[in-house]
Amino acid sequence: MTYWTKIFKNKDLIKKILFVLFALIVFRTLSHIPIPGPSPENLKSFFDNIFAQSNNTGSPVNMIELFSGGGVSRFSIVLMGLGPYITASIMIQLLTIVVPKFEEMNKETEGRHKMNQYTRYLTVPLCFIEGFGMISLLNNLSKNARVDLLAGVGIFQWFIMLLSITAGTVFLMWLGELITEKGIGNGISILIFAGIVTRLPQFVGNSIQKIFGEQINTQELMNFGGVALLALVMIMLIVFITEAKRKIPISYAKKIRGSKLYGGVDTHLPLRLNMAGVIPIIFAGAFMNIPQVIGFLSNAKTAWIKNTADFVKTTFASTKPAYAVFYFVLVFSFTFFSTFLYFKPKDVAENIQKQGGFIPGIRPGTQTEKYLNYLIMRVTLWGAIFLSFIAVFPFAMQIFTSSQNFAIGGTGILIVVSVAIEMVNQIRAQIITRSYEEIT
Repeated sequence: MTYWTKIFKNKDLIKKILFVLFALIVFRTLSHIPIPGPSPENLKSFFDNIFAQSNNTGSPVNMIELFSGGGVSRFSIVLMGLGPYITASIMIQLLTIVVPKFEEMNKETEGRHKMNQYTRYLTVPLCFIEGFGMISLLNNLSKNARVDLLAGVGIFQWFIMLLSITAGTVFLMWLGELITEKGIGNGISILIFAGIVTRLPQFVGNSIQKIFGEQINTQELMNFGGVALLALVMIMLIVFITEAKRKIPISYAKKIRGSKLYGGVDTHLPLRLNMAGVIPIIFAGAFMNIPQVIGFLSNAKTAWIKNTADFVKTTFASTKPAYAVFYFVLVFSFTFFSTFLYFKPKDVAENIQKQGGFIPGIRPGTQTEKYLNYLIMRVTLWGAIFLSFIAVFPFAMQIFTSSQNFAIGGTGILIVVSVAIEMVNQIRAQIITRSYEEIT
């Protein structure tokens, strides 16, 4: 029986896949619903002047557009995408490290449910704050292009716009959790994955138009071919690193119960090179929006606020080395943070000891915890370096070559490939589970 035949014969799996597809259709529909407030004429002028060259990585809203799935360029109700929810998740997860009560809650199922609820509550005020900053930033950009985007918009309209943005983000948050519960894979990651993938046809179409429209010379064509080859190599490396793991041998002592002998099994504990998956990229991407949102304060009347905003906006522009360095550090740091958030050597060592297991040559308990901590630090170090390098590679190439052909970005490739691998693994797990049930 072929792989695809097994998928189509699994009715539960088909239902989950169809549910994910339906949710993605809803998501794409929302990205085309504009925020009430600006006039249609102003919106059209805004689109024509600001987002005519959407592949320009130098755009200050490029990273935000990546995670909103086109919501920014359409000024839709999902303008902020899942950015506020991601920021709230980071804040709550940081509290699990700082506050002992939160750390205890994170160990229990009921406590994790409460923390998820706190994350949802925190998302709402963050939507208003980040939404105000984003709309102000877009309004400043529109004025630079001699288009008054928010002409005639009063306080009440501002409230309606922010309320619409908040409703859009909260709906996406609910939709993502629903995908996780009833679909396949992590719902939040899948929505971000969909937002990135929807930009690929436009990128490919623009490239083909340049080539066949004779708007590109031989050198540029060779550069484009080189970029395509590099993208292919990056995909292969991402797949290799994502699937790479170190197997830690675990042995279980033999136990006699009555007249039967139990245990004596040798197995292994897999430590993935990239245990955090796409979470570090998503977290870092959310933080990279902050310098651009701060830029809207450049029109402030207070001198020091204006100067600070101008400095942040200029220093952390996506074409400057500081942007790539900051992004590298964030991805590197969040890789360790996310890894130790999901894999805790102390808890793993205790579980192995309770089950009567041990690592050959290592004493159970504290020594096992120290050994696992040592291994996870070494393994994660190389995974963090790789993720950070792939994330900043397109920005570095853009700085040194002054080429815009790297618009697709390592960040987008990382998320797309990693989420695709995660979904394929879950589909395989569903098939294996179904096959096992049929045998038994």
